[in-house]
Amino acid sequence: MIHLRSEHEIQILKENAILVSKTLAEVGKHVVPGVTTKYLDTIAEEFIRSHGAKPGFKGYDGFPATLCLSVNETVVHGIPGNYELKEGDIISVDCGTVLNGYYGDSAYTFAVGEVDAETALLLKTTEESLYLGVAKAVDGNRIGDIGYAVQSYCEAKGFSVVRELVGHGIGRDMHEDPLVPNYGKAGSGKKLKEGMVICIEPMINIGVKDVYQREDGWGIATADGKKSAHFEFTVVVRKDKPEILTTYDYIKGIKTY
Repeated sequence: MIHLRSEHEIQILKENAILVSKTLAEVGKHVVPGVTTKYLDTIAEEFIRSHGAKPGFKGYDGFPATLCLSVNETVVHGIPGNYELKEGDIISVDCGTVLNGYYGDSAYTFAVGEVDAETALLLKTTEESLYLGVAKAVDGNRIGDIGYAVQSYCEAKGFSVVRELVGHGIGRDMHEDPLVPNYGKAGSGKKLKEGMVICIEPMINIGVKDVYQREDGWGIATADGKKSAHFEFTVVVRKDKPEILTTYDYIKGIKTY
């Protein structure tokens, strides 16, 4: 079932979205060589709870942490642990909140120190494709328009698009209808209507598009071991121009890539 949200609901979703955005920036300050992913997770949980919200991921379908922290070839759903970040790594920080009965969800992939040119291009391309996908989230367009915008841009740059993982609707649950793939045919799929709130989240690989699930039952990694990037916004479908609820503005000032 696809929900069309009232302006009151959208305001609550925006409160979550802003908190998630601020949490990403808070975590980003500590993304440096030598820091463990578990430490980053602790920072996020303390920050979220200090603002009167709860971590949206912790306990969700049994997930054990506040953040999904996915390093290098891990695409998404990485479990925080004792891994120490290294110069040249990249790390997807995916964060969710629960506040006033609704969810927030956003992700950003940070560079750890200096990264090579190919990795920097991957990050730049994936983030740019997010904005191109978001631009299609207007009333009357279709889900396929979003996916096509992301896919055509990234593949033209020589990168590949993960098929098994997609964006989604969001509201009282973290994952709601509709599914929002990062690939597709323009003009195809469900019609977008004003008031739909969706998460658009390109997951783009340097190498092959194929992925596999790690033995821990959560982490999803590239089949060839090459790096993957992940960026995500929560977006309201509007008549003429989409409304992005999440923001990377708080991340500005942190060296990313």
